[in-house]
Amino acid sequence: MQLNDVIQNETVDFTGIESPYFLLGLLSAFDNRFQAIADRLIGEISWKQFFTIICINLCRENPTLQQLADVMGTSHQNCKQLLLKLEKKGFVSLETDPADRRRQRIRLTEHCLAFCQQNDERSQRLMQQMFAGIPEEHLRITIQTIIQMEQQLTALAAPPAPSTDTKPE
Repeated sequence: MQLNDVIQNETVDFTGIESPYFLLGLLSAFDNRFQAIADRLIGEISWKQFFTIICINLCRENPTLQQLADVMGTSHQNCKQLLLKLEKKGFVSLETDPADRRRQRIRLTEHCLAFCQQNDERSQRLMQQMFAGIPEEHLRITIQTIIQMEQQLTALAAPPAPSTDTKPE
């Protein structure tokens, strides 16, 4: 069932839900639906694994595990699990950083690069169809809104600054 069908469904009542709550729910539901469709289209790997590959490609050099987790917006543990699955399938290799042997760097394999090239046209078609008819200005506003939401969420999660109040002795 599509989001619009759910919104208009008589068995669900969205009246009275404030816009921020509705938007957050909408984003979550969209993410679930997109992931299910992308998993079917990609086939060999999951959408989350493919997203991991996309994020590795965004890095200027082979990233460390923590660098990749930061780019993906996920935990070190979740990132490690995705990488282990990708490594098992031959999509990435974990290599010791020559400058710091305590760190591992993530490298995309030739198999991965070939897979990406084979699926590039299908991926581009999906993106074109999904965003067809949506004005560029709407996309920019949506991007700005989500970035601002994330910044404010991060500020909420930050530990409080130490108090500068001095107490009399």
